Amino acid sequence: MKGQNNEKILSAKQLVGGEIIVGKDQALGAFICTVCVAVATAYTVALFWPALEAIRLWLVAIPVLIAFIVVLAIGAWIGWTMATTPPPKPIEETQPEESTRFSEK
Repeated sequence: MKGQNNEKILSAKQLVGGEIIVGKDQALGAFICTVCVAVATAYTVALFWPALEAIRLWLVAIPVLIAFIVVLAIGAWIGWTMATTPPPKPIEETQPEESTRFSEK
């Protein structure tokens, strides 16, 4: 067969001895993804688990409070930046030169 190649090419990974070797960024990304999925699953289960009804209010109130504080902190940072940034220097207006008019012939 023409052009038959038995080697498989893995784009960003190398297959070595049955293990997939990935870069540091990919490993960190996989770790972050795994942690986020685990936290989301635990949060959802805790929110709807009947035995945890006593803390259900706190399961909602704490993330809402954190989100509210983050939004206010971003607003404060924007305000602080605007308040402490010096105004731009004014552009000097130049006297308009006498425009050349088309002379009528």
